[in-house]
Amino acid sequence: MGTRRKSRELTMQMLFQGDLGKQSPEQVSKLFWPSRDDVDAETRGFAEDLFRIATTRSEEIDAIIEQYSQNWRIERMPVVDRNLLRTAIAEMLGYPKTPGPIIINESLEVARRYAAPESIHFLNGVLDAIARDLLKKRLAL
Repeated sequence: MGTRRKSRELTMQMLFQGDLGKQSPEQVSKLFWPSRDDVDAETRGFAEDLFRIATTRSEEIDAIIEQYSQNWRIERMPVVDRNLLRTAIAEMLGYPKTPGPIIINESLEVARRYAAPESIHFLNGVLDAIARDLLKKRLAL
């Protein structure tokens, strides 16, 4: 597994932990990293950056998810799915030079490991629509 994919996976796990435990981002980081002594600095750095973006822009990210996931309220989504979406959107917003298809494909690879098989099409559709619209907005600027 590549450094970036591992970072995305770790970010999703951190968001998942915070979501289920109703913990602050600081609490999640404090509890999450001590058991991950096998993670190199580059992988950890990217994961922490994505986590920071996802948590500091959480209201914006959740509004984007709700806008593009028709008939799905975010609190009704499977926890893994919503945190995979949050991780991918955080990267789209925080790293606009990373091509959308790469973010989507990497997210789907993580999803294949953690999400239900029926979630893959849903995640792909939502992320694809978001990536297309974000690209249009950037080109319009």
